[in-house]
Amino acid sequence: MTTTAIMQRILLWGGILAAAVAVVGGVVGWLLAAGAGLASALIGTALAIIFCMLTAVSILLAFKASRGVMISGAFFGIVLGGWLLKFVLFIVLVFVLGDQEWLHRGVAFGSLVAAVIGSLVIDCVVIATSRQPTIDSDADDETQGRPASGARA
Repeated sequence: MTTTAIMQRILLWGGILAAAVAVVGGVVGWLLAAGAGLASALIGTALAIIFCMLTAVSILLAFKASRGVMISGAFFGIVLGGWLLKFVLFIVLVFVLGDQEWLHRGVAFGSLVAAVIGSLVIDCVVIATSRQPTIDSDADDETQGRPASGARA
């Protein structure tokens, strides 16, 4: 499986997770705090999914920009730039949303945590089941990279 296919699968499952957390969080939020709880659950879910998806999207963009060479300045620059963007955006949103009276902090926090944990589980499962080769070798199939019998090192 290619890196692009892995990241696309993470994005697909992340979208499914976002829908599930939004529905469950929205129902719980509505039961706890009516409209404010519903809005808080949706905002918490959206923030978590946006932040988690930015990583996968930045890796896809970096992979295309570096033409598949993961050990390049372009790849690392784009991925680290995405992380920096997420950090700055998070700080801004904490200050903007922290003072809002209509936001139910408990519901927003709960949906945020559920979405983040879910996205970490998705990342682990998709990568663990991807069958991504860890070594790119042009070794002969017969010797599988080992010296042929009788060869001296």
